[in-house]
Amino acid sequence: MKDLASRIAKWAVDLNFNRLPTEVIEEAKKRIADTLGVALGAFNETPPSIARWIAQSSASSRLPATIWGTKFMGPADHVTFANGCAARYFDFNDTYLSREALHPSDNIAPVMAAAEIAEADGRKVIEGIVAAYEVTARLADAYSVRNRGWDHVLYIAIASAVGAGKVLDLDEDKMTQAINLATVNAAALRQTRAGELSMWKGCAAANAARNGLFAALLAWRGMTGPSPIFSGEFGLFKVALGGDTFDIPKMGGEGNESYKLLQTSIKYWPVEYHAMSAVEAALKIRQEAGSIGPDDVESVNVETFTVGYNIIVKDPEKWDPRTRETADHSMPYIIAAALLDGKVWLDTFRPERYLADDVRKVLKVMKVSISPESDKLYPEGIRNSITVKLKDGRTFTGTSIYPPGHYKNPLSKEGVESKFKSLVGSSVPSSNMDVGLRTIWSFERCSNVSLALRLLSRADQM
Repeated sequence: MKDLASRIAKWAVDLNFNRLPTEVIEEAKKRIADTLGVALGAFNETPPSIARWIAQSSASSRLPATIWGTKFMGPADHVTFANGCAARYFDFNDTYLSREALHPSDNIAPVMAAAEIAEADGRKVIEGIVAAYEVTARLADAYSVRNRGWDHVLYIAIASAVGAGKVLDLDEDKMTQAINLATVNAAALRQTRAGELSMWKGCAAANAARNGLFAALLAWRGMTGPSPIFSGEFGLFKVALGGDTFDIPKMGGEGNESYKLLQTSIKYWPVEYHAMSAVEAALKIRQEAGSIGPDDVESVNVETFTVGYNIIVKDPEKWDPRTRETADHSMPYIIAAALLDGKVWLDTFRPERYLADDVRKVLKVMKVSISPESDKLYPEGIRNSITVKLKDGRTFTGTSIYPPGHYKNPLSKEGVESKFKSLVGSSVPSSNMDVGLRTIWSFERCSNVSLALRLLSRADQM
């Protein structure tokens, strides 16, 4: 069997913009707009600010990239980390669900940085994004690393190396080396997403993406890495996966195989994706019932699926969130807030909201159980069903399987643009925002990626 790194490398090198279906190109542009929007919206939050300070404080570099939201540049690997932290902070970037659940758009920051280094055009960026998404999703389909105690960002490091390597125009041998170099250092502990969640929850993927870019740059200059990195004596399969192995039989464009980017979902609310349908179900109940106060609720019963339960329900901390990172990964809290407030938005995850007494009262009368019906639908559908019984005797049930933005219920270009503007607000001058969005929607004709990114500089960064 051909080593998996070589197999992925050959596919990536053969990928060509001219053979991409139009719908794949259009969806890639939606992911660019969505990722930049959530990153700009999180610009002033603490982890992105810390990462940006490091990028701006670093010495000037011969390999610079643009810090999103500014006209400033810094070393590409530090900038990738800063941009990736911003894109992930609100947990509002897109998602792919399979054996492993992850965020393919975590790969966009390193692809953009590589494009600035190589002075690549928009067509090359789209190739890199499609390549990174494909590798991310195919790895997620093949094996669940979280079941071995590893974090899903292991796959982001590998995919980022491929996406950046595609933009750097690596040949098959150098692409293989980029994968080898990224994979040897890729394993990250799943403790990132267990118990009370820290700021690192939103930074781990950015770190993996930075490492993926670094691996691609090393390979670009001729560095080689250990091989076979997957199947070797001390490779990923034996050491990290306990002897388990996997392969990737088909990838996008091979035969009639579709591209995995088309099966990724854009978030409509800023919550961990397995709770997205819970938000829609809760909001349906709130709309039907009218105003609901904490003392009105007799009981809340939730039916969910095993993966969602294990990630965002079972830990005691998910029933008593004390950090923003835990709150947006707490299905019980998210449901309580949606029922009481009739909305879920960024302010739902401020301390004054998740620590409030009213949501705590609702949490005390809530139960969450695993439903076989919901398990049968996952990962294609994320069925959450909520039944609320009020003390006045009324009972309401809301169910959702494919919430807005799910790939089976996709957001339109206008929907993505609306989300972008809601997040960015007035921080970017309206004329620049309009030009920036027009550039994204025609990104295949963009000849200067750095200039395109600087169009979206914040007013206070000009």
